[in-house]
Amino acid sequence: MKKFVAIFLLTIVAVVVQAQIRVPVKWKIKLEDSGTPEKEIVFTATVEKGWHLYDQNLPSKGPVSTSFTFETLKGVELDGKAMPSIKPTVVYDPSFAMNLRWYAGTVSFTQKIKVIDPAKFKIEGAVEFMACNDETCLPPDQVSFSFGRKSIKMTAFAETSAADTTNLMSVDTIQNVANVTDIGDSSLDTTRSANGVSRAAIPNELTNNRSLWAPVIDQLKSFGDTSVSTSDTSLMFIFFAGFVGGLIALLTPCVWPMIPMTVSFFLKRNKNRKKAIRDAVTYGLSIIIIYLAMGLLITGIFGASALNDLSTNAIFNIAFFLLLVLFAVSFFGAFELVLPSSWTNSMDKKADATTGLLSIFFMAFTLVLVSFSCTGPIIGTLLVQAASMGSVVGPAVGMFGFALALSIPFSVFAIFPNIMQNMPKSGGWLNSVKVVLGFLELALALKFLSVADLAYGWHILDREVFIVFWIVIFFLLGCYLIGKIKFANDSDLPYVSVPRLFMAIISFGFAIYMVPGLWGAPLKAISAFAPPLYTQDFNLYNSEVHAAFDDYETGMAYAKKMNKPVMIDFSGYGCVNCRKMEAAVWTDPTVKHILENDYVLITLMVDDKTKLPNPIIVKENGRDRKLKTIGDKWSYLQRSKFGANAQPFYILLDGNGDLLSPSYAYNENVSKYVLFLQKGLKRFQK
Repeated sequence: MKKFVAIFLLTIVAVVVQAQIRVPVKWKIKLEDSGTPEKEIVFTATVEKGWHLYDQNLPSKGPVSTSFTFETLKGVELDGKAMPSIKPTVVYDPSFAMNLRWYAGTVSFTQKIKVIDPAKFKIEGAVEFMACNDETCLPPDQVSFSFGRKSIKMTAFAETSAADTTNLMSVDTIQNVANVTDIGDSSLDTTRSANGVSRAAIPNELTNNRSLWAPVIDQLKSFGDTSVSTSDTSLMFIFFAGFVGGLIALLTPCVWPMIPMTVSFFLKRNKNRKKAIRDAVTYGLSIIIIYLAMGLLITGIFGASALNDLSTNAIFNIAFFLLLVLFAVSFFGAFELVLPSSWTNSMDKKADATTGLLSIFFMAFTLVLVSFSCTGPIIGTLLVQAASMGSVVGPAVGMFGFALALSIPFSVFAIFPNIMQNMPKSGGWLNSVKVVLGFLELALALKFLSVADLAYGWHILDREVFIVFWIVIFFLLGCYLIGKIKFANDSDLPYVSVPRLFMAIISFGFAIYMVPGLWGAPLKAISAFAPPLYTQDFNLYNSEVHAAFDDYETGMAYAKKMNKPVMIDFSGYGCVNCRKMEAAVWTDPTVKHILENDYVLITLMVDDKTKLPNPIIVKENGRDRKLKTIGDKWSYLQRSKFGANAQPFYILLDGNGDLLSPSYAYNENVSKYVLFLQKGLKRFQK
């Protein structure tokens, strides 16, 4: 008991002492990124009134000086010493018997740095300082700081090295065309700077090296490029994704009750078996035509490229995020989401009043309207995925797959109404399906928020935050399935059925599987949904591959100087298949070694929403097109030079921008990817 009291008193004393510790100096440390290799680290100290902070390099017998220690410097070098923003106050201090220099109020120290290797960029260190007032001095204190590759954005090669590469770069440039840049116009004038480098005469030039932007589409064809067949593969993927979405939609509480209504409708019609089969097939085709028309209409209004832009638009993704959350809350039983009854009643009356093929079409249209509150999130997700693949017919193909899966069971039930007798009736089980879908929609909603977060660089939903939310969601889903959580519209669960038990095991297992991801494990199963590994602050996993450059001409100039081949990675923040390739293929030891040692890797995000200093107007397909963002510029490069607009898209070049091999698209076969890289190396060496 005495020991307990003693420990308790010591704890109280420690808390009181801790509460009395003063922190008169607060530090704010940030890296200011200029977009070039020359950057600055700014250390800003805010000193409490009545206190002062000592200057750097005081005499050895004086108080502790303010000092900046850099313990780790990788891929970067210091440029000079930290310089204060104001002059210090000089005062004679009788205690130390010397003149001392100090700062009061706010002072900033700026340390210039120069990035040498962006891929290895890492800085770690600490600020040591001492604060005093007129009566007392506090013991020396330290504030640590660290910056990694995530903190910088390389958009231009070092100006100091630019002079070294000028003799290697083409002097042809595009400029002086009053805001209009057309890489096909050979009549453009050039201006030459004092060091002999041909520069664009306007600040919003497209390029400083015309040859790097020259189209190589004919060369790709001569190589027998397979980009067309990979596009077909993407369309097959989106078709099957739509088909699976249609099967899932069948189990939603909006679609399932339509099955008995369908059977009732067709029972009213004549008993002729041949005519019944014909009517049922017509009904199924009507469902397909309606959904297919929706896909074509959306593509016709927005266009494939516009849909691709829309898929990473902040407003669109946030709106879709909120919509999915709204649907999830509705599925949990907070409220009911239904279309206006006047719409569905009107369509239902028309279906009953009309005869022949028209009545069947109206019945199909009623199904589409009534089921929209459940199928809407599935369709929306499908269209966004189709748009991100860059295919004009993608949305239509996806909707065809969705409608086909939805129409087949309804056509079968229309032909054989007796099958309905053996089907489970609507009830508690259907509400359970509804709640499970609510959890899944909540998880999917985070994907849309993540896309906007990545495209605009907000960093509010980095990888570890995303994974935490998914772990919680799937853990709660497991708890619901075993009956530990109950919602308003749920029936009593006297026992856990075998299917629910197995689903709960899968949900709990999935949640536990994601836990190592909090420390940087790649989590290949969810790599398509989770943000990239480089957004994770705490990462013990070091097998991921990062591009050394995110600017085309910067990386090309470096590659030419170092005499190394280049791999251009056309990617996107909202590109699901890009994340799959990075997690499943790039992390392979052989691929990682080749990319990091034999190639200069340049990743270009076609949906990067960072604004260009000035819009650039280019001519494309005979029309002027305005490039407003960095993503617009890289997307135009991919279309104009390589004749492609789908991601991921990998292309191998030499330092002059000439092809080394056919392109490579989405294919998680590691051996094929290694062969692709090795072929490029052999051709480069020849």
